[in-house]
Formats: sequence, C-alpha cells, structure tokens
Amino acid sequence: MDGRIEQEKELARLGRLISIVIAATMILWMAAQWIGGAIGLPDEYVFLFDLFALAGFLWAIFVTFQLWRKRRELDKQ
Repeated sequence: MDGRIEQEKELARLGRLISIVIAATMILWMAAQWIGGAIGLPDEYVFLFDLFALAGFLWAIFVTFQLWRKRRELDKQ
C-alpha cells in the first residue's frame, strides 16, 4: 500500500509542476508581448516569444497526457 501512496504523491507533484509551467508560461508570454510592444521590438523577436510560449504549452500538453495515462494505470491496479 505504501507504493501506491508514493505513486499518488509523485503524480500530484507532477500535476503541480504542470500547473506551474502553464501559469508561468502564460504570465511570461503576456509580459513579453506587453514589453515588446512598449519598447517597439521588431516582429521577429515578438514571434520568437510566441514560439517559446508554444513550446511551453506543448510540453505541458505532452506531460499532462503522460500523467493521465499513469493515473489510469494506477486506478486499474
């Protein structure tokens, strides 16, 4: 039974990490857009910020899918 509790704690940690990454990515992306517009950055740099944000969100989606699969496997046991 201790193994299941440890697995659930690990899944909870992973879920918190995912939520932190999503929130931080959104906040940093919005800040970069605002700062970029305020100082007049060229479009290439603004597009680069968009790509970084997209990478963060794609990572979060991929890891969330892995978390979902692990949770299903744990519930089947």
